[in-house]
Amino acid sequence: MRGGGRLGELIGSGRIWKYRALSTCRRVSGSPVVVQPVLFLGEGAIVLGRDVELGWPLSAQFHTGYCHVEASMPEAVIEIGDGAQVNNNAFIKSEGPGIRIGARALLGSGVTIYDSDFHDLHPDRRRGGQPRMGAVELGENVFIGDGVLILKGVSIGAHSVIGAGSVVTASIPAGVIAAGNPARVIRPLGEDLGI
Repeated sequence: MRGGGRLGELIGSGRIWKYRALSTCRRVSGSPVVVQPVLFLGEGAIVLGRDVELGWPLSAQFHTGYCHVEASMPEAVIEIGDGAQVNNNAFIKSEGPGIRIGARALLGSGVTIYDSDFHDLHPDRRRGGQPRMGAVELGENVFIGDGVLILKGVSIGAHSVIGAGSVVTASIPAGVIAAGNPARVIRPLGEDLGI
């Protein structure tokens, strides 16, 4: 565990073990670097690549928050690729179609990713109806800013950047900067960055 000194490490370690004990997902594979407590929930599968990091000691709510990763249904799969870093208080929930986060992706604090509406949108069927769903895919080396909300059926192409606080409702191509609510492409990353 990074930062916080000896006392901080002891407190943080106790919180990490507490959330591990509270986790219900029995199909978690991989050995991530867990810096902030993580709650792994659901009947689905959570697949963590090599050197995945969850939490960051120098970001907001490190000592009070936790990451929530939930593959709620048996067919749901959440994959986080090799070397991806997920900042504090991420909320990633799959109800079935799946969520894939590419290798070396960077997710800021408070990022939320859903592959479902969770409720039917029709007023008469909101309880017990069929929600709309769609797989979510984040390409390799994407950079997702703090507080971004990514909704069902979205793909974000490799190397793209999503500005802080954006709401991503439609797919974003590779190699661009996008931001806003709803998120829209602002410009390509450009040759000056070597992409």
